[in-house]
Amino acid sequence: MTDLSVLDLAPVPEGSGVSQSLANTLDLARHAEGLGYRRYWLAEHHNMPGIASAATAVVIGHVAAGTKTIRVGSGGIMLPNHAPLVIAEQFGTLSALFPGRVDLGLGRAPGTDMATARALRRNLEAGVDGFPNDVVELMAYFAPAGPNQRVRAVPGEGETVEVWMLGSSTYGAQLAAILGLPYAFASHFAPAEMEHAIDIYRSRFQPSESLDKPHLMLGLNVFAAETDAEATLLFSSLQQAFVNLRTGRPGKLPPPIENYVETLDPAARAMLDSALSCAVVGGPETVRAGLDAFIRRTGADELMVTAQIFDHAARKRSFEILAEAHRELAKAA
Repeated sequence: MTDLSVLDLAPVPEGSGVSQSLANTLDLARHAEGLGYRRYWLAEHHNMPGIASAATAVVIGHVAAGTKTIRVGSGGIMLPNHAPLVIAEQFGTLSALFPGRVDLGLGRAPGTDMATARALRRNLEAGVDGFPNDVVELMAYFAPAGPNQRVRAVPGEGETVEVWMLGSSTYGAQLAAILGLPYAFASHFAPAEMEHAIDIYRSRFQPSESLDKPHLMLGLNVFAAETDAEATLLFSSLQQAFVNLRTGRPGKLPPPIENYVETLDPAARAMLDSALSCAVVGGPETVRAGLDAFIRRTGADELMVTAQIFDHAARKRSFEILAEAHRELAKAA
């Protein structure tokens, strides 16, 4: 049966702050661990008032220290923002502190606007174009050092960090296939090339020391509640946030609004229909059917579930309902 994992953007709701957001992240991680979710990933975004996980490795350490068994990691680290050695040291440290539990998902987008990307990197000359070389360099730091190797990652060298390739286009699929890495596609916000990327990854995969066959994870928005109507209301927070972001007005996560979509013009509705088409929104029966349909359609090995829900208690309940639906599907399989 397809595994379930959690992608947390550490949302900062309107009327709240970063401290509460990070406390909610740990609380949700403990909740997910108790419900049997496999991984808990944090995402790197910068200059976004509604996302508190910019210092991603720090937040991963916060989650790992407060949990016991769930795997923790990044979904992802935007590698062009960083020197590979720095990331090797950060995640080598996490692996030394929490052995056998650390994932390192890597992406090549900046995770921010271009002005902020310049502030992060100082220059953008190598950035994205050097991404494949940076990935190979980073992975090499986790291997045993050679006899004449002058630069070593300490901590990092010899640590068993599970490296993943992330992507929202076919580029990441090709690189994951060439390097023989597990692949996570961002279908939760960029589903247009999902099926093409899946085909490329599976058909071109080359076995590696870390992976002998393709391993695919797909992002999925799941907003579950007691009824379809309640779930639709909860979903409106993400819809508002997405429209705000795409129109240059990023902010904190808005509270839900009744009939929000009906207030939008046709262009905004079309944008949401396209960007958020990989979403399961509804009560328990709707969620169970939607989850089953998505798994059958894609054959994903894992689903990375995200839920930008304004109320923390409702967010926890959503993951409960999803876990129960998953268990029911597993029994029926």
